[in-house]
Amino acid sequence: MIGAVLAKKAIADAFECLNRHDLLRFMAFWRDDGAFIYPGEIPQSGIFEGRKAVEGWFRGFFEQFPKIRFDIKDICVKNIFAFTGNNSVAVHWDIYLTNRDGREGINSGVTVIYIKGSKVARAKDYIFDLWENFKRNWSAL
Repeated sequence: MIGAVLAKKAIADAFECLNRHDLLRFMAFWRDDGAFIYPGEIPQSGIFEGRKAVEGWFRGFFEQFPKIRFDIKDICVKNIFAFTGNNSVAVHWDIYLTNRDGREGINSGVTVIYIKGSKVARAKDYIFDLWENFKRNWSAL
């Protein structure tokens, strides 16, 4: 059970880094060979492999959204007894944001995170609204 508590605390801390736009601290949670997968049909969608690519994606995210607030609803840990630093975590969240054009947006999603050696090996976002609202928030319409 302690493994689950530690994993939940680390994930909550990582999301707080996003809320504060603390890219340096956020990237400390990632492996050098980590990958981030972002859904949709916009230029920011795709698979971003390696620390440099992941960091670049989140830098662009912060530039597009000067105001971000993730509200975590649930954090589910696959192996509650894991002490090896390897696990899977699902985070259900709502996001409240304002883009660089001043447009406010709200969305919901789930991020599935695969942890290897106590760091993020892969994270994949599943977002509720990928249509017009999503695209307008990204200035893709």
